[in-house]
Amino acid sequence: MKADVLLGLQWGDEGKGKIVDVLTSKYDIIARFQGGPNAGHTLEFDGIKHVLHTIPSGIFHKRSMNIIGNGVVIDPIIFENEINEIDKLDVEMSDLLISKKAHLILPTHKLLDAASEKAKGKNKIGSTLKGIGPTYMDKTGRNGLRVGDISDKNFTEKYEKLKNKHIQLLNFYDFNYKLEELEQKWFDSLDTLKRFPHIESEHFIHKSIKDGKKILAEGAQGTLLDIDFGSYPFVTSSNTITAGACTGLGIAPNKIGEVIGIFKAYCTRVGSGPFPSELFDEIGARLAKIGNEFGSTTGRARRCGWIDLPALKYAININGVTQLNMMKADVLSGLETINVCTHYMLDGNKIDYLPFEDNENLTPVYTELKGWDKDLMHISSLDEAPQEVHDYIAYLEKELETPISIVSVGPDRKQTFFR
Repeated sequence: MKADVLLGLQWGDEGKGKIVDVLTSKYDIIARFQGGPNAGHTLEFDGIKHVLHTIPSGIFHKRSMNIIGNGVVIDPIIFENEINEIDKLDVEMSDLLISKKAHLILPTHKLLDAASEKAKGKNKIGSTLKGIGPTYMDKTGRNGLRVGDISDKNFTEKYEKLKNKHIQLLNFYDFNYKLEELEQKWFDSLDTLKRFPHIESEHFIHKSIKDGKKILAEGAQGTLLDIDFGSYPFVTSSNTITAGACTGLGIAPNKIGEVIGIFKAYCTRVGSGPFPSELFDEIGARLAKIGNEFGSTTGRARRCGWIDLPALKYAININGVTQLNMMKADVLSGLETINVCTHYMLDGNKIDYLPFEDNENLTPVYTELKGWDKDLMHISSLDEAPQEVHDYIAYLEKELETPISIVSVGPDRKQTFFR
């Protein structure tokens, strides 16, 4: 048995949470492998919208087990809030396990995030200010606190040592802050984190694979935000690609099965950074309005543009994607024509790849396809979709050389069609 991986192929916000929720019934274990509460996975069913930030998206299915892997960074306060929101729904949560090796976001990590972003001025990267970057910096700097440390008798001493290091940095930034109230909430929230088993997740997952359990590794953010392969420096602080599932869960590369890549029928981005196919006209505004393009974690408006094939091909190759899921096809309804970015112009040359340099200066080259009028949100199967929808799907499959196995036409579970 091999573990499947599900991840985003654009700049995040592709709709991964919904698809994980839809697919969970086929899996025994859903395991989150990287990122932190800067990610918001939105699920909608029975007329209720749910936003998860740390907890895997299979949590609402009774028969599944959910794991927060070692590659994730956890804010105990946000985790507690998530659990409280789920408890309000009076639903039975599936089992939730937490890796002892997952790193903790301290209150001072958030302060450092804000101080660093402020110091950058106009060159800020658009951080969500959740303390993600500073936490990963402490992880790689071998200073971090992990979930397994909570039960250590010297935990408070370790915390104080790291906090004092952070205070020195905050003083260097000349950043004003109030820590006491944040600190109290943080320590109180550890009780909620202790409610759930802390495990050696890599051993658990290895045994589960050996026992024939079906595992789905859930990614956060998107490929173009990967710390190594994204639009650096406007990226997140972890590896969002398939390789991140190996390091974030302890899965050997030869134990990776299907790689499911999620993308929108158009493209969006939150925060700063290059976006070659971005639209600044009424069509861009229309996509944002109809697609409700506001961050589920930050509430920030997302930048909108046409689908970008060079970027998608890049993401497919890096991840080894075996099947694609296209989200929000309904948002394109009502457009007379739809543009698809097939190449870029750079210094007078036509290229079909993402270059290292001058990403801000790429000019998109478009192919125009015929749009459709019918509102896809009210169809009960893809057979009811206009021919132009099928033509769009066929065009993308041909260009991307990868099958599209799922098409989503709305936020609800029921608005998801398998092909």
